[in-house]
Order: sequence, then C-alpha cells, then structure tokens
Amino acid sequence: MVRLKDIIKNENIIRVSSQDTLSSALAKLSTSHDGAFVFSGENKYLGIINPYYCLFKTSYPYNAKVENCLFHAPRIKINTPINKVARLFIESKIHYLPVFDNQDKFIGIISARRLIEANKDSPLFKIKIGDYLKTKKNLLISVYENDLVSRALTLFKEKKVSKLLVLSKYLKLKGILTYYDLISYLIKPRNVERRGDRVGDKINFYHYQVKNFAKNYILTLTPIHLMSEALNLILAKEIGSVVIVDDRRRPLGIITTQDFLRFFFNLKDENKIEISSKNLSQNNRRLVGGFFQRFSFFLKKEPDLVKAKLFVKEEKSGGLFEAVLSLIPKKGQLKVIKKEGKNLFKVLDLFSKILKRVKKEK
Repeated sequence: MVRLKDIIKNENIIRVSSQDTLSSALAKLSTSHDGAFVFSGENKYLGIINPYYCLFKTSYPYNAKVENCLFHAPRIKINTPINKVARLFIESKIHYLPVFDNQDKFIGIISARRLIEANKDSPLFKIKIGDYLKTKKNLLISVYENDLVSRALTLFKEKKVSKLLVLSKYLKLKGILTYYDLISYLIKPRNVERRGDRVGDKINFYHYQVKNFAKNYILTLTPIHLMSEALNLILAKEIGSVVIVDDRRRPLGIITTQDFLRFFFNLKDENKIEISSKNLSQNNRRLVGGFFQRFSFFLKKEPDLVKAKLFVKEEKSGGLFEAVLSLIPKKGQLKVIKKEGKNLFKVLDLFSKILKRVKKEK
C-alpha cells in the first residue's frame, strides 16, 4: 500500500491571498469538492476556500474578502494512516487537504484522486458494481428535468450530496446536475436571463428548470461491471462519477469518488483477513478479490473476531473448487466452514449467506 508521504503534491497548488475576493477565488476551482489554499503575505497557511462551505453551508456575498470566508479544514500530518485520510476527505466534503510535517509546517497537499490513483490496482476494487450497490444507502437521488432549481438546491442540502441524476418523466436518464453547475449563479445577483426568450426578459434563478443546467454527456456502466472499471473511467476521463444503468438506460445508482474513498475504511482490518489460493486462474482470483471486499465489510462490523482465514483451491484438472473459511473469535472455539462445488462464484456466495446468518443469530 502506498504511503502518504509518497503521494503528497507540493507543486501547482491553487493559492489565493487572504485579500482576494471570494468570486475570484472560486473562479479558480472546477468542482464543489475543490479547495483554494489561502496564504498570508508572509506565506503562512491560513485555511481553505471551498464552494460547499462558502455557498452551501453559509451564504457569503460574492465580493466578500477571502479572509472572511475561510474554512479550517482538517490538517493532515505526514504520518497519518491512509484510512484516516480517506475518512477526513469524506467527512470534510473537500477532496484537497493540507499536509504538515511533525513541526506543523505546511509541506503540500493531498488529493482524493491522487490517493485513489496510487492504489487503483488494489484487489479492494475487484468487486462487481451490483454487489457494491447492495451495501449503499440512498442509491438514487434524482430530479426530473422540468423540476425547478429550487427543488434541486433543497435536495442538495437535505441529502448532503453534490450530484443529482436528472430523469425524464419516463424515468430515463437525461443528464446529471452537480452543485458546482449552479455556483456561478449563486455568487451573482439572483436574476438571470431566460434562455431562448427575448433579450432582457429575466426570471428568478430559483424558478429556472433543471434541464437548463444539467450535463447531457454521461458515462455509464452496468451492475455486472467491476468497481475497478468504474474507477478507470473516472481517472481516465477526469470526471467525478459514473452512472449505473439497466438495459433500458434507467438509472440504478451512481458511483463517485467518495465511494472509492470508502473502500479505504477497511484497510485497518486487512491484517484480520488472510486469503490464500492454489491453482486459480486470473478470472477466479478476481472473484476471490471481490469476496475479499464483501468480507471486509462484514469484519468491520464484527469486533469479536480476531482473524479470518480463507483458502481456495482449484483441482488441476479443473471443474472442482474447494474453499475453507476459518473464523477465529476473541473468545470461544475456532469455527471452520468447508464448501466445494463446480462454480466458484456459488461456492463463495454460500460463505456470504452463512456470514449473514451468523450475524442474524447474534
């Protein structure tokens, strides 16, 4: 696993002065999760300017000075564990955080994308999107294309999300609306020109229809794709999300950068899991990797387990798989579960069902 000190960014950081205006600082950002780092005239780090905190949590005027709009983001130390950094990204809703050495000197920043990209080949992401969606809450938060901006802003606040799926009246995917798409209007006077109407005819910004701001170009995948494929799309296209759809292009959910950050929450439990295999093909190793991720979610909620061991073997002639799962509790006897079959997915799925049953019995 890559260490934090190896992925710190200390060049091309978005810097602004405490005397700049809020509008000029926000103009340098490209998403609602971005951050402009504020420094004094003596080059001392003061805080961050972020759209979420400046316009969503509060309502600073666009001509306010940066020094009056500062957000004091979590300060990352050089030796902070990766799983804690991921948690701070999610809790703060900022994907760029300052990093300090042990003498509390500013030495650079760390970004969520940089952290994820450095670990993109991790087996954590070898899980089907459909399986991951089963672990999520609030899979689908959406608006209709003819809904008003006021409705979208209400959902952004109530659901604490930065993206909304935009649907037609037939529930087909039409676009995606991000909080950042509205920022330039939120920091200006509330009246904007109505598109398509005669010049000078204006409408209150909040009464505008969502479809006038939504992006129509969307990248999509299906539940049978892997999370790693969604991650590769997000990194390659430099986007923040991939929408998951069925064969009728009806949205089932959305995968964002935040979802990949959540995978790192389980890193502290990696030493509790020991997985080994024998004679497995690359595809079958991928299946085991997906089970590892589901197993990590289970272990995170089972503090009474000291360790778990999984051994999977494929007969050299092929066609038969044998798997042994050992659960080692803090107290009590070791529990060993053995399963075999001709379909590895079904064998591993049996373990998932057994673990769910064990949890219900508690």
